[in-house]
Amino acid sequence: MILSTSGRITAQPDYIPAPENLENREWFQDAKFGLFIHWGIYSVLGVHEWVMETQQIDKYTYQKIAPFFNPTEFDAEEWVLMAKGAGMKYITITAKHHDGFGMFSSKLTDWDITDRTVYKKDIIAQMAEACRKHGLKLFIYYSQLDWYQNDYYPRGNTGQHTWRPDSGNFSAYIDYMNGQLTELLTNYGDIAGIWFDGWWDKPDEEWRIRETYDLIHELQPGALIGSNHHLAPNPGEDFQMFEKDLPGQNKGGHSANSVIGNLPLETAETMASRWGFSLQDRDYKSTDDLIRYLVKAAGYNANFLLNVGPMPNGKIQPEFIKTLGEVGEWTELYGETIYGTRGGPISPQVWGVTTRKEDKIFVHILNWQDRHFLLPPIEQEIKSIKSFISGSNISFEETNYGTTFLLPEEDRELVDIILEITVEN
Repeated sequence: MILSTSGRITAQPDYIPAPENLENREWFQDAKFGLFIHWGIYSVLGVHEWVMETQQIDKYTYQKIAPFFNPTEFDAEEWVLMAKGAGMKYITITAKHHDGFGMFSSKLTDWDITDRTVYKKDIIAQMAEACRKHGLKLFIYYSQLDWYQNDYYPRGNTGQHTWRPDSGNFSAYIDYMNGQLTELLTNYGDIAGIWFDGWWDKPDEEWRIRETYDLIHELQPGALIGSNHHLAPNPGEDFQMFEKDLPGQNKGGHSANSVIGNLPLETAETMASRWGFSLQDRDYKSTDDLIRYLVKAAGYNANFLLNVGPMPNGKIQPEFIKTLGEVGEWTELYGETIYGTRGGPISPQVWGVTTRKEDKIFVHILNWQDRHFLLPPIEQEIKSIKSFISGSNISFEETNYGTTFLLPEEDRELVDIILEITVEN
């Protein structure tokens, strides 16, 4: 999805979010779980979404892929219901990835699904309608990087082998990008936010970021803006994202090194290794691993955006559907301990995390072998502790080092031992 770079974005003047924006930030933090969809004509090759770059395919050869993309088995409602069944509250889908190909109908180019494929239907329009019907919110992924448009010049760290001319007008490209964003924010109803990626390709360029962000907030004041630029958030951005890392971590080199300010947080991860459809990618994460990541994200006060890369026929891999169904069984039973919560009073530990909602603290124990457990001290007085799974009360003892108790024997084999602590408000 990205390559790591260093650099700085030109700072904007102070940004005052609209009331609708602040309200949507609260909703976003409550939502906790979303579906990421990386889909485009690259799926035809079954490699991944970066295939144009990694196999050095020039734009004229790459154009030949588009007629083979005919997702006649795509059903937007089926995808939305799958996400909803998994416990997800929103969907973020690629309207344009780095290859520049639009999965929507754009009047600014013919390099899109309605002009270059035999399918000819607008994917974003179908997803927007299905999301509205079933109560999920829709975010739009938009790549600022573009390997196709000639005006994306000078070229950045990628896209050197696309046979584009050694000339172009980058300001005209920004006009084009802002024009496409205008289409996306005016033709498809309420859009919950824009998920930017690709700025890192040439961080020293004049991106006219302030103009773009102001345009988005003018067209839809409630829309949340996030950018996968791997740096601290800039004025005009409404949430901070982390790629393949929990907030504050940067093990993969694709995220900022720390959480800055108090913006909502989101971490994105794949179900296998790749983001786009990859025929040979069998590095599937288990249901238990994904549940643990969802819980950890909530304990880090963040949302979990879990990615699928649909096949070129419009279907999602059966392995992913099965796993998402199993995750949905867990969220149906235990989602109360993450939805609407914020990070708990105890910082994430080796054994797990805590979440909080009003006078309830939920202790999520993900890695513990012994029945004896010591909970680090918290400020409020503990009124009761019980197993969230069985509802049985747990006897506890306060000490100078925290609160000690025995974990319920019947819960010890679960992927997440959940305790519900009621405290004095």
